[in-house]
Amino acid sequence: MSNGPVQQWQSQPAVPLLEEQRVGEILAAVPERRHWRYRPRRVGMVWRSRTFRIAAVFTVLALCGLAILALVRDQTGTEGFLVGLGLAVLPVPLLMAAFRWLDRVEPAPWRNLLFSFAWGAFAAALVAIIANSFATRWIATATADPSGADTLGATVIAPVIEESAKAAAVLLIFLFRRREFNGIVDGVVIAGFTASGFAFTENILYLGTAFGEDQQIGTPGVVSVTAATFFVRAVMSPFAHPLFTVLTGIGFGLAAVSARQRRIRRIALPLLGLVLAMGMHALWNGSASFGPYGFYAVYGVFMVPVFGLMTWLAIWSRQRELRTLSAELPAYAAAGWLTPAEPLALSSMRARGMARDAARHRHTLAGRENWASPYGPGSAPPYGPAYAPPYGPGHGPGFASPGQHASPRHGPSAQVTAHAKAQAKAHGRAAARAVAEYESFATSLASLRRQARRGAAGPDFAERELELLHHLWQRRDVAAPALTYAAQATGRLRPHHLPAAPYAYPPPQRTQYGGYGYNRS
Repeated sequence: MSNGPVQQWQSQPAVPLLEEQRVGEILAAVPERRHWRYRPRRVGMVWRSRTFRIAAVFTVLALCGLAILALVRDQTGTEGFLVGLGLAVLPVPLLMAAFRWLDRVEPAPWRNLLFSFAWGAFAAALVAIIANSFATRWIATATADPSGADTLGATVIAPVIEESAKAAAVLLIFLFRRREFNGIVDGVVIAGFTASGFAFTENILYLGTAFGEDQQIGTPGVVSVTAATFFVRAVMSPFAHPLFTVLTGIGFGLAAVSARQRRIRRIALPLLGLVLAMGMHALWNGSASFGPYGFYAVYGVFMVPVFGLMTWLAIWSRQRELRTLSAELPAYAAAGWLTPAEPLALSSMRARGMARDAARHRHTLAGRENWASPYGPGSAPPYGPAYAPPYGPGHGPGFASPGQHASPRHGPSAQVTAHAKAQAKAHGRAAARAVAEYESFATSLASLRRQARRGAAGPDFAERELELLHHLWQRRDVAAPALTYAAQATGRLRPHHLPAAPYAYPPPQRTQYGGYGYNRS
């Protein structure tokens, strides 16, 4: 086992660390559950109500959605709107899956991602369609040159308005969900979801308009304007809008990891990213004016290489998050909060997935063995009274009641057997979920400690660290054995012999915490 991460940690500036030996004192000081989520600085008295804030955001987005869909339907017609909607939705799962895959190390909450997508699809699209139309008409009236106004609007006005509207979503997440915005990957994912929503609504408009043109001229099949538009926008360049806005997200991500004292840098980096996004967007929109092959030249010489570069940067940033785990978590292992193998497993995506699978498999088998084990009169099953056989002592799957012979005739009914299997699967899913939550909290803990070293952590660093350690402590009895097994099975920790699958530990004794069960081995 390499001591590289430990040596690296020892060479870095010291950050106060909570000792595991003080666990009783520490966990007793944890605030009540309703205070676990530390909210950002409130803007005003009216925003003190969380319900009001949620209702206000939902209402604004819903009104924007109704307005933009009505405008698009007015321009495309009902039939064109439905065709455009059906075609525009096809690339959306691909884009969401790609950005969600990138965010596997420390997944962003779905509420942030859905807000970003809705903002791009409704609010940003509404601002763009109204502002672009107004600006183009004003330029055409002022210059008396409608064709020139369209070109100027597409290459100058549209990039500025659209990228600014999309950047607003990234800014809102950065300001009001600062604890969940920790670096470049978060900026890329939030920007990608926002731009995917914007592209979705824009594709409805373009595809619906193209379908209307085909209806007028009667062009059928693959040579239709609709097919050509779909090929260009959904096949050749589905990542166009996300690629532009990702530059803004990278700027915010760099600002998130910058020291709090560097105010100029924290403001300049997002603005620089926004300017670059506008410039790339303008180049893309203006490629048609560069000649008959201008679009293909910009696409092949500029867009494809930049897309490859951004993809590499995003993947490199994700690997950097994994390296942060291996560098920061050994400090907590030395203090007794983690086992020595856990930082090794948590810094490997393969080991993390294997730990979840192993926990699910082990606890599913444990649940089945529990239902198949005979209990004496008055005894309780090892999973607690909540999981007792439904027919009282001595009744249950695989054994007979007192005074009866165990035989298939007196065996459990199909309903009881199905119930037993469902309970066992539920135990396995609960264990896998506990391990996944443990991995997420451990990643947040490493990221928080890294921010503290850079001076980017907020004044509530100690409270946030305490909360994360509390969450880890609640799940460690399930997660620690699974992660240790995964570290050994993937070769990151080389034992004298590999334990039996899924991992060799005593049968779990199940207790209940909150809405899920966890084991105290």
